[in-house]
Amino acid sequence: MKAKLGEEFRPYIMLGTCNAHFAWRALLAEDKVGALLPCNVIVTETAPGTGEVAAADPVTAMGIIANPRLTAISEDVQQLLQEVIVEL
Repeated sequence: MKAKLGEEFRPYIMLGTCNAHFAWRALLAEDKVGALLPCNVIVTETAPGTGEVAAADPVTAMGIIANPRLTAISEDVQQLLQEVIVEL
């Protein structure tokens, strides 16, 4: 934001975390899903020396599409995201 808008903001990083394997499975289940894939994880400083990691819940994000195959894939992704965030 500083470089493009000249605005200051606390340390904030957006990580692109799309997994090609899961994205491919999702595209095979629903070809328009690319517009909805929750592929970002944010890491931000909430106070000096204290951080927070956040990600969209893939089950909720994919829930707007009534497709059981997509639901199963998003549940797999949800489990992996939870495991990664717990380890941080």
